[in-house]
Amino acid sequence: MEKTDGLSRIQKECYRVGAVAALVLGIGYVIIIPLYAHVGPPPTGGEAWFEYLPGKTTAWWAILGISVFTDFLYVPVVLALWVALKEVDRILALLATAFVGLFVVLDLAVTWSHYASILTLYRSYATVTDEARRASYIAAANYASAMLTSPLEIVYAIVTLSFGILLFGLVMLRGAFNKITAYLALVTGVLGIISLTGFSFAIIGNALFATAWLFFVSQRLYRLGQV
Repeated sequence: MEKTDGLSRIQKECYRVGAVAALVLGIGYVIIIPLYAHVGPPPTGGEAWFEYLPGKTTAWWAILGISVFTDFLYVPVVLALWVALKEVDRILALLATAFVGLFVVLDLAVTWSHYASILTLYRSYATVTDEARRASYIAAANYASAMLTSPLEIVYAIVTLSFGILLFGLVMLRGAFNKITAYLALVTGVLGIISLTGFSFAIIGNALFATAWLFFVSQRLYRLGQV
């Protein structure tokens, strides 16, 4: 009995931590939306980035910082979801957890590392007058920009996470979470896959549905932690 009670306490603590992480994650996404609206769509090419960045670096560093922080928050969220859903479908829940974990690694290692590179290069570019050095900074920024505008980046930053959420939604349909949460996950996943086309409605819709899904997940995990 002690073992069962101990496991129950651990599960409840996992749910509570996951609930708080999902809530903060959702709030982080809400904060990022007006920041993106303020800076506007990023350009293509190193020189275009350097012409675009004056007056926007603070907002971009804020976007980067919040995004890195929210990526880490996915870890306790998916662990809590794994605990809640593993008895429903262990294989799908494990796959979903793996895809979200893969997203965290790729987003931190590729997406936000390249954005940080561009911002750091611009800071150096703005402080020098030597044309040769300026050209070298632009060349380096061209590489980072090319990565961020490649179709592979959409896979790393959107599709991988969305597919993991889609798998979670399939498991949620069969227990532990209500249908609304499950359907939000499914729509998020589908829109994430459609994002490969580059359609802005799919990319924006994916972000909005993912944010709503996180708030519903937070509510449900909190309730599970109170049982």
